[in-house]
Amino acid sequence: MSMAPATASTGTAPATAVSFTSPDLFDWLETATIEDLDRLSFGIVAMTRDGVVENYNIAEGHLSGLTPRRVIGRNFFTSVAPCTNNFMVAYRFDSEPEIDSVVNYVFTFRLAPTKVRLRLLKRADCRTMFLAVEGHDWS
Repeated sequence: MSMAPATASTGTAPATAVSFTSPDLFDWLETATIEDLDRLSFGIVAMTRDGVVENYNIAEGHLSGLTPRRVIGRNFFTSVAPCTNNFMVAYRFDSEPEIDSVVNYVFTFRLAPTKVRLRLLKRADCRTMFLAVEGHDWS
């Protein structure tokens, strides 16, 4: 994952070119800068294959109430959002070599139950995996 400094120009597509449901979201995320991620309207958690948070964009901070400074370097599944340490999220990241799946979910840790859609993104040939988070009304 590139994560070039916010002042660097990488020639990546503007954030408005991608959405939570974009088929090429993983490819876009792989080359996005921190600045690119912070322009997204939905949350992104970039993490190592061991679940250690490498990036946490502004939108995710607004959804969770946690700042990037507080979560970067910590294990997402056991320290940041232990409510995801289950068969629906953490187990799938751990057991599936590749994944691109949307899951209706309810975050319950540190806040009132919050309905979201999660998009789990992982590829066998990439060291970074992504969790996209979009606030959602299931009605």
